[in-house]
Amino acid sequence: MELDEARIIEETGVAARVAAIVAPVLGDLGYRLVRVKVTGQNGCTVQIMAERPDGTMTVDDCEAVSRGVSPVLDLEDPIERAYHLEISSPGIDRPLVRASDFERWSGHEAKVETSLPVSGRKRFRGILLGLADGGVRLRRSDARPDEEPEVTLALADIAEARLVLTDALITEALRRGKAAQTGDDAGEDAGDGTGDATH
Repeated sequence: MELDEARIIEETGVAARVAAIVAPVLGDLGYRLVRVKVTGQNGCTVQIMAERPDGTMTVDDCEAVSRGVSPVLDLEDPIERAYHLEISSPGIDRPLVRASDFERWSGHEAKVETSLPVSGRKRFRGILLGLADGGVRLRRSDARPDEEPEVTLALADIAEARLVLTDALITEALRRGKAAQTGDDAGEDAGDGTGDATH
């Protein structure tokens, strides 16, 4: 997977300013930005979710990212008050933010929310069937009898998407994590490494 593949789901407001600052730093360090979230937790928490291009992210990686982005955030100062910085991996029930995420996790269940209604609804749940015709194909588990069992959601219209935690997903994430550690295959880290700092 490419280090510079664009995200189809991006932040707004303060989180977007933080993302614009940290994304190039992450790229220089060999990581990709997954998501930035700014919350009122602990006064103010800035969560930066990152991964290697192969989807892995260890505790050591989180520490490396924290060391890399902290000085830049201190210099650029996008948050007007003291904040708690949290660096994390995407985890098993990860957000899907790039087109390749939908392809890589094909066969697994996901929840997808669109910015515009599709056939009268914005929320969908089902098995990812990969990409087709500029969109994400989904075999719906939430379809009513009068609705189509499969839907294609335009990538440009996806507002939020994430994997659903299932036994099959846990098994696959563990397999990919083990493969990544042994170098057998491109893997997905099964752990949820995190690193914290206060600014």
